[in-house]
Amino acid sequence: MARATHTFPDSFLWGAATAGYQVEGNSRHTDFWEWEQAPGRIARGDKSGAACDWWEGGRWREDFDRAAADGHTTHRLSVEWSRVQPAPDRWDDEALDHYRQMVRGLRERGLTPLVTLHHFVNPPWLAERGGWERAETVSRFERYVRRVAAALGEFVDLWATINEPNVYLFQGWVSGVFPPGKRDLSLAMRVGANLLRGHAVAYHALREVQPAAQIGLPIHFRPILPAQPGFVLDEWVARTQFNLFSSLFPDAIRTGRMRQIARPALAVPEARGTLDFLGLNYYTADVARFDLTNPMELFGRRTFPAGAEVDDAGVYASYPPGFFDSLKWCHARGLPVYVTENGIGDEADKLRPRYLLTHLRQLWRALNFNWDVRGYYHWSLVDNFEWERGWTHRFGLYAVDTETQARTPRASARLYAEICRSRALSSETVARYAPELLETMFPG
Repeated sequence: MARATHTFPDSFLWGAATAGYQVEGNSRHTDFWEWEQAPGRIARGDKSGAACDWWEGGRWREDFDRAAADGHTTHRLSVEWSRVQPAPDRWDDEALDHYRQMVRGLRERGLTPLVTLHHFVNPPWLAERGGWERAETVSRFERYVRRVAAALGEFVDLWATINEPNVYLFQGWVSGVFPPGKRDLSLAMRVGANLLRGHAVAYHALREVQPAAQIGLPIHFRPILPAQPGFVLDEWVARTQFNLFSSLFPDAIRTGRMRQIARPALAVPEARGTLDFLGLNYYTADVARFDLTNPMELFGRRTFPAGAEVDDAGVYASYPPGFFDSLKWCHARGLPVYVTENGIGDEADKLRPRYLLTHLRQLWRALNFNWDVRGYYHWSLVDNFEWERGWTHRFGLYAVDTETQARTPRASARLYAEICRSRALSSETVARYAPELLETMFPG
């Protein structure tokens, strides 16, 4: 075996990501809590319940301790609008102080906070008024952002405005598996424009409150490869599906126009240039084949790339070249990049070590091209409530027993800790955690 070490820059940030609703627990006053109470919406009828007990039980402290002990230098978390503004005319200063304690707690442990301001969940009073279908939600979101920035800005200088607006848009208004559960393309176009405006007003508000802040937008990237390269219809399907999903919001921010969802293009000039960094959420890639019988997916039928290992839920498959291609696409936009999510659902932790090692190898390759990638956030630090998949899809470095709240480190937690502490990916590490990869990663 050839002995080798792939080193990462000393300034590179290593961490994990979480989201408020998925870990805090008992977020009763939200649209998603109301949504999950109806039968048939969540796998097995699961409920978020106490989740990971971060809010009432304060278990964020022990989880932050674990992250710090494992060598993490950053953590991504989100603030829940519904806790900060429980009613249209009422702000909850105790909730803001709770979040302030959390971001201060990260700083005290040597972890840089990256705070997301919207991660799929809304206050019920906002949803009852039409939510993101209504233009006035944009100005309401701006007021909320200003409150949070004023409260947390002492400890936070990395911000994400709206997590995966492309996923939120698709799940809520196209597939209908998130609230409000609609399948209405005309409404989806309106929501897309309002989400873009929401990002823009959040960006400008943060810049005004905190001029030195770095502000980004996490986008779920899903590269789509043509089943038959060179066949014009497969090429068209792959390109069109990618443009309507992965590149929709970044392109609109670059040009100030949402051209993919409206003809003529919908002008949103206030959004132009409103990114200091691009957040890359990468999990998997697809292969698309033209299929005239599938109009609901733009006449394309998608499968995973040949040979890709599929996860527990059949939702994602390990395809490391797609990660490199996504990093390349982001680099071409001329902005710094943070990998704001990357991971795989794998309760038994058999696939995750291979997934982690092979994807970090692609990240190391990108850095060797001097691409400006500044940090990596594994999804997720702990098992959490995975939306419509409930507790059936477990991404945590640490397993969580939802009955006892006990945490158990998976082998992948130890693996990731070795990488974070050493800022390197070595052949010895691969030999310990995934020896089957040695011949391909370190041949000779």
